Amino acid sequence: MTYSREEWDWMEAEWAFHLHGRSAFLSSEDFRQLQLWEGEGIPTEIIINAMGAYFQRRAKRPRPRSFVKVEHIAKDVARGLLLREALHRGESPTADLGAWSGVSEPLRSDPKARIAFENWQRLKASTPAPDAPGFLDHFDAERSARRALLKLAEAMLGQETETLRKELEARLLEAQVKRESVVWTRAFQHHWELRIAETSGIPI
Repeated sequence: MTYSREEWDWMEAEWAFHLHGRSAFLSSEDFRQLQLWEGEGIPTEIIINAMGAYFQRRAKRPRPRSFVKVEHIAKDVARGLLLREALHRGESPTADLGAWSGVSEPLRSDPKARIAFENWQRLKASTPAPDAPGFLDHFDAERSARRALLKLAEAMLGQETETLRKELEARLLEAQVKRESVVWTRAFQHHWELRIAETSGIPI
């Protein structure tokens, strides 16, 4: 596997996004680590999600380490690979329909949202192995179901979405992502879904 220029730019922008700006851009040591993962065929999405998981934990620590490097997300990358291997073996997780109890009001009381959530969870839990026939169609259906739920959540948030949007745009600009570029579109969509889910209490 070879990462495209867009994927390299996205990983660099994501790293800067989490560390608030240009000083966070990847070092030569960080690039070498990413090149090793590139040689191992690790998908960009696994690395991006690993960054998110690592920095989420870091933000909760009373004394987070001041110096961070890509190597620090290695355990999260390994977890992502284990999940992918489980999917290869057809070991799909059980649908967690009880997680709806943690969703914020008024979304939790909306029957349409509840149905959308259950539909998404069932599709998520029944994901076939990546090499199985129909995997791509199932993946598209699962993503569409998730977006349908997040669309309902976004509508429930009302004017609050404008504040979230401005904050996200400011963070992307701080990370030196060019507005309306391919990386901007990809990064914005990724973080927008996470922010809507987090604000609404939806477990992503």
